Amino acid sequence: MILSKRRLAHIVFASNDRASKTFDLVLLWLIFGSIIVAILDSVGHLHDKYGDVFFVLELAFTFLFTLEYILRVWLTSKTWKYVISFYGIVDLLAILPVYLSFFVVNSHLLSVIRALRLLRVIRILKLGRYLVEAEFLSESLKASAAKIQIFLFSVLTLVLIMGTLMFVVEGPENGFTSIPVGMYWAIVTLTTVGFGDITPNTPVGQLLASLIMLMGYAIIAVPTGIVSSEMAKRRNTEDHYKTHRSCTHCGFDNLESGDSFCRKCGEPVNSRG
Repeated sequence: MILSKRRLAHIVFASNDRASKTFDLVLLWLIFGSIIVAILDSVGHLHDKYGDVFFVLELAFTFLFTLEYILRVWLTSKTWKYVISFYGIVDLLAILPVYLSFFVVNSHLLSVIRALRLLRVIRILKLGRYLVEAEFLSESLKASAAKIQIFLFSVLTLVLIMGTLMFVVEGPENGFTSIPVGMYWAIVTLTTVGFGDITPNTPVGQLLASLIMLMGYAIIAVPTGIVSSEMAKRRNTEDHYKTHRSCTHCGFDNLESGDSFCRKCGEPVNSRG
């Protein structure tokens, strides 16, 4: 039985019947399969032993993804809009590495692009609610941008001061050959990473190192607190508009979002609360 273009488009783009769900499920397994092959192929002894098998499998995956991409371009009513859309670009980048490998030297470096196929899982699983939460986080970060910028400027100022002091106190003989090197040490110490490649040897330098270590614990928590506070504020605002509604007749303020009539006086409730 030959499927019509309309039915085929429904299978590819929708997910509300058995055929379209089966298509999404097969595509999902293909994506995970291609990622697993790329991961295993990066292991040296596995590549030496099964490199040819991995290459054939990758060619097969790429051929199937290419057919799917061509199918989406052909079936969509807005071809160019799909091609330049986020998912259209991801779909294209998912198949490019193998084709480029025939022309580019050291093409194994392009294998990292295949990981973009995982982004397609968002569309296949229709994870709309996660995109909403991601937008909520993005808006919270944007609202916190000014505070975070001031915080980062303060940290950079502190790093400059401490790096300069360590350059003056310790000097080149202890590894602090310049102010940028001192700033590098200050950043490593302030973030509590502590590589240990440069360490202070004088009592004054060790005292400064102790101070910057203590400041590091306090400073790391600041951006987290800024963003968390903004997220809580936005969430409380949303909850207020969603659930905290008052009756304009009797003032009863414990109405729920689905109430059409006041549970105290029985009068109609304004839909806007």
